[in-house]
Formats: sequence, structure tokens, C-alpha cells
Amino acid sequence: MSRWFAVSVFTVAMAGCRPTSGPAATLDRYARLLHNHDYAAAYDMMSADYRARVTRDDYVKAMRDAPREVDDTADKLTAGQTSVEVSAEFTFGLGESLRMVQEGGRWRVAHDALNYYDQSSPRMALRAFVRAYQLQRWDVMLRFVPAAYAGKMTADKVQAQFTGPSKPQIEALVAVLSANTNEPINENGNAATLSYGVNNEVSFVREDGLWKIKDLD
Repeated sequence: MSRWFAVSVFTVAMAGCRPTSGPAATLDRYARLLHNHDYAAAYDMMSADYRARVTRDDYVKAMRDAPREVDDTADKLTAGQTSVEVSAEFTFGLGESLRMVQEGGRWRVAHDALNYYDQSSPRMALRAFVRAYQLQRWDVMLRFVPAAYAGKMTADKVQAQFTGPSKPQIEALVAVLSANTNEPINENGNAATLSYGVNNEVSFVREDGLWKIKDLD
């Protein structure tokens, strides 16, 4: 399995002495360059990915056009800040992610390991639905049934529906859904749709703060 890690840095206000190397020192230097309006040098501290998207001239112009915002950012980067938290994000499966943080020089997992079936957004609900199907958690799949149909469904009925004569078509459908969980989702209040393939879409409905799947098309 290929692994892609995105490392990000978050500032944390704490008392004590600032480190002389690492992320904190990098933020110190970046803040000083902003304070001094040395934007060309600040640009050189940007990541290779950022520099591939934004030219030096565009960066310098944007900074010069927003001097108050730049000074405010530089002030906030240095105001009482003495350390940083370094985190890494591991993306896997259906676009799921697992966050890790450094504590005392060692990496720790900072992830809600108990929430395997998140319904806080349409995308998370779709990923959770696919996971429940793949693990044959028919009881969990009931969570994604809208209230209008929930009274007529049981875990046994869900199992029969997904493992009966239509099983090959359903397996093909879920495979397509798995490959399209990152497609754009259009939200409109308590309704949402995700388009995939040719003229196909998943429709969602939000009930009591949880997103459910109205139609897989």
C-alpha cells in the first residue's frame, strides 16, 4: 500500500524559551522577514509545491498590496509563541485520514478510533456506507436509511436486499461508488447530491444532524 503523508505545523502559545532550530525557528525567521518586508526572501521559504503554483513576482505583489494584513500576520506569529506542534496525516482507504502528532520526540496517533461510521457530512456518510457494506455490517447500514423508510427496514431485510439476486449488480455499484467518493458534492440545506459516471448520482438527506443516503441511483 502506498502511503502519502502531509506534514503540517500548528502554532501553540506556551511559556518558555524558543527552540533554535526546527519549525519554531522557521516561523521566527519567516515572521522577521515579513516584519522587514523582505518578501523576496520570505518567498524562498515557501514550499516547492507553493512556488510551483505562485511566482515570486505574484507573491511579492500580493504582500505589498496587503501591508496591514502582512504586519498583523507577523505580529501573531511572534506574540507569545514559544513552540509548535508538528503533525502528520496519513491518507488511506476511501480517502480517510489518520492524524499523528509528535509528543516528546515520539509520534503518537491522534485519531478518533471509535468513529468508524461518521455521518457528519455527505462524503463521510458515503464512505461509512461503503465501509459498512464491505464489512457486511447490515445493522450499521440501517443508520443510513432515511426516516421515511426506516420503519420498514430491518438488518435482515437489508442483508437480503444486498445479498439476494441483485448482489452482482450491487457489488458493481459499490465498486463504482468506492472509486468516486472524492467527487464534488453539491449541498443545499438538508439535501446533497454527488454525481458520478454518466448521468448517475447519489442523493443525501440530513436528518437530526446526520447525513443519510436517500438514493444510490
